[in-house]
Amino acid sequence: MAEQGHIPLVAIDPVANAQNEWVALSLRLAPGADLAQRLQAVFAGADLLTAIAPLDCLLHLAGPEALTAPVLALLTANRVGLVIRADALASNSAARQLAELHAYGYRIWLDGDIPEGAKAPAALRSVARGCDLAALPPGRLVALFGPHLAHGVDSARRFSECENAGFDWFGGDYPLDPDAAPSPDDDGSSRRRILTLLGLLARDAESRELEHQIKQDPALAYHLLKLVNSAAFAVSTQITSFAHAITVLGRRQLQRWLQLLLYARQQPDGLPNLLLPLAARRAAQLEALCREAGGDRDAQDLAFMTGVFSLLDRLLHMPMAAIAADLYLPDDVAGALVERRGRLGAWLRLTETHPTESQLEEAGVSPAAWWASQLHAYHWAIQVGRNV
Repeated sequence: MAEQGHIPLVAIDPVANAQNEWVALSLRLAPGADLAQRLQAVFAGADLLTAIAPLDCLLHLAGPEALTAPVLALLTANRVGLVIRADALASNSAARQLAELHAYGYRIWLDGDIPEGAKAPAALRSVARGCDLAALPPGRLVALFGPHLAHGVDSARRFSECENAGFDWFGGDYPLDPDAAPSPDDDGSSRRRILTLLGLLARDAESRELEHQIKQDPALAYHLLKLVNSAAFAVSTQITSFAHAITVLGRRQLQRWLQLLLYARQQPDGLPNLLLPLAARRAAQLEALCREAGGDRDAQDLAFMTGVFSLLDRLLHMPMAAIAADLYLPDDVAGALVERRGRLGAWLRLTETHPTESQLEEAGVSPAAWWASQLHAYHWAIQVGRNV
């Protein structure tokens, strides 16, 4: 495996299907003459593909030049798809290389419009497009050769338009769009009960008070038991009741379930909420960064809480300042959420973007720690998203 200190920065973004399920992760590295070497460093160990299993990677590249023999030896064809800029086809050698890669079993998406005078190899029929619908080909895409990828989808309206155009997979910030409203059947009662339970935990209420609340909401009880028995929590015994869960896992873990379950689907037949794995990823990454910085268990809990709660304003359609006040959050957490203040705020800001090395340095995070926290966070978010 490559030395962790030499792992380059990798921008990772989730890709979901129309059923709001993560299906892959998009990976982007900065272009440069050393791109082949950096790709080798990223894929040299089993860490990446193991961490994100069962999801696959979609590696975005301007062209196939960096896909040298040593690089391809590390890219498992059934786990790594290649999203290649279509203007690379202006080079006949690139067109031949892409056709050969397809013949070797690699899935290839041509991203963008084919240059004038160039021709795509007949086998390459899966396409990717940015969210600019003016660039879409006329008519509906042929589903037989999909899945087709729409990336940079920045709103619920654009998601709908891309879906209607025939795209199957979607990447972008559309889950954060305030217009991505909850289902008409979502009256928010489960979330209000969860907030009540979190308040009871904060004042160390007796277990019977907690049980009384949860018994009033069978759907919430179901989600709790399903999540706690999932691979995300890796318990060694089957948990069969809420009281059993409190006994086996304790209140710290109970608090974490409840924080995550704020984002759970409110109806058994409803679509998953894409904010859930996003919040889980932020929570796990802030916790990992806190642990790396030497934070104790209490500090890690606050870091986790900061990550989970960072999307509540999108979920509840409320100002974050009002949410922080209603929940009586600790000053460090409230400052991070409302103003991105303090160390927690700096870490949270990193998880909201794709940071540069200088931004990492300013926040006191090494590239190696950032890479490790990314893998940990996506691994955990994938597990949570598949079990709630």
